[in-house]
Amino acid sequence: MQATATVLVYSDNAITREQVRLAAGRRPAADVPPVEYIECATLPAVLSELEKGGIDVCVLDGEAAPAGGMGVCRQIKDEIFRCPPVLVLMGRPQDAWLATWSRADAAVTLPVDPVEFSESLASLLRTRLAANH
Repeated sequence: MQATATVLVYSDNAITREQVRLAAGRRPAADVPPVEYIECATLPAVLSELEKGGIDVCVLDGEAAPAGGMGVCRQIKDEIFRCPPVLVLMGRPQDAWLATWSRADAAVTLPVDPVEFSESLASLLRTRLAANH
């Protein structure tokens, strides 16, 4: 198992970014490595971090403005070679079709439910880490 996993969290709202960090904590599941978070509040920051590499999972806020997480997801799936898995935060369950359109690998609703979020994040980390070996 690698020493740590890196999770990029994108939201223009600092409270949402904090909710994500607190919901999953340092280790979302016993069988995944501890998580280090990189927080981004703008689309240019997200693109810059992804270009650097080393991101294992992206968590994107679908309610972010001006660039919503679902549009960002679709963009990075098109533009980033071997794009990491993406977990989208939706404002309401009825937005699941948008998450599908965005090509998100998983989606959960806001406010963040710690159990549901941790399970989704851990699942994406398992998939990503298995693919890297």
